[in-house]
Amino acid sequence: MNDPLGFLVDLLKLRQLDDGVFEGPHPEGERQRTFGGQIAAQALIAAGKTVSQGRVHSLHSYFLRPGDSSAPTTFEVDRIRDGRSFTTRRVVAYQHGKAIYNQQTSFHVDEAGPDHQFTIPDAPAPESLEPLEDRVMAEFGYVESFAAMPQPIDQRYIGALPWSAERPSVPTQRLWIRTKGTLSDDPLLHAAVITYASDMNLFDTILGPTDLRWGDNRFMGASLDHCMWFHRPVRADDWLLYDMDSPTAHGGRGLARGFLYARDGSLAVSMVQEGLIRPLEEPQ
Repeated sequence: MNDPLGFLVDLLKLRQLDDGVFEGPHPEGERQRTFGGQIAAQALIAAGKTVSQGRVHSLHSYFLRPGDSSAPTTFEVDRIRDGRSFTTRRVVAYQHGKAIYNQQTSFHVDEAGPDHQFTIPDAPAPESLEPLEDRVMAEFGYVESFAAMPQPIDQRYIGALPWSAERPSVPTQRLWIRTKGTLSDDPLLHAAVITYASDMNLFDTILGPTDLRWGDNRFMGASLDHCMWFHRPVRADDWLLYDMDSPTAHGGRGLARGFLYARDGSLAVSMVQEGLIRPLEEPQ
């Protein structure tokens, strides 16, 4: 695709159907299920279109049903509260008349207060690392499913790729990310793009200590819920260090945490995701 970032920006251009009701487009292609990051990002855009002040500071969401990549998605926004400092919205995404995703989003007008954070981990500069496409080609050769998917996010992994046979058995991973191109200055767009990108890597962290890989036919995997906190203003088109770990997995579910640091060391975004890891008795 000649313009993968344009592809993503177009995905986030929702059509208004009614007051607080929007429709989101889907990419063309053979993807079996709708990418969760796409639905979460579109829901955030829908919520933001009904807010007049503040920037997104948190979202809490549940993936309820697999999305149909061939069907349009309708987003219904419930205006829960409009306050002087905080604004709260609930967004439910529907396909075929059934809810597939639920998001609670809060917007906040920045205020004065304490200021501290974790220190950014040591990491090589992103310019010193190979783009993901080059590493996939070098290690796996031409992968049709990967090549067919638009890649609007430049991903520079530190260490082994999560699908590599050389991957260490640890519940951690780290990489630099940014968009392949420059975005407008709209803070809501940057938050939505980061929401989209944040769902691309967390699940792999849960699989780190196992011999499973995403797409492995020995298990069924899916995101169950996804929560994010936007601490400081952030741009998705600047390099962000994505530091992830998975504290636990048990009972068919695993938890992953992620922290996004700006190049200047400021902690911009924190997130937590729980994923389903259901063993299959027979390969599907």
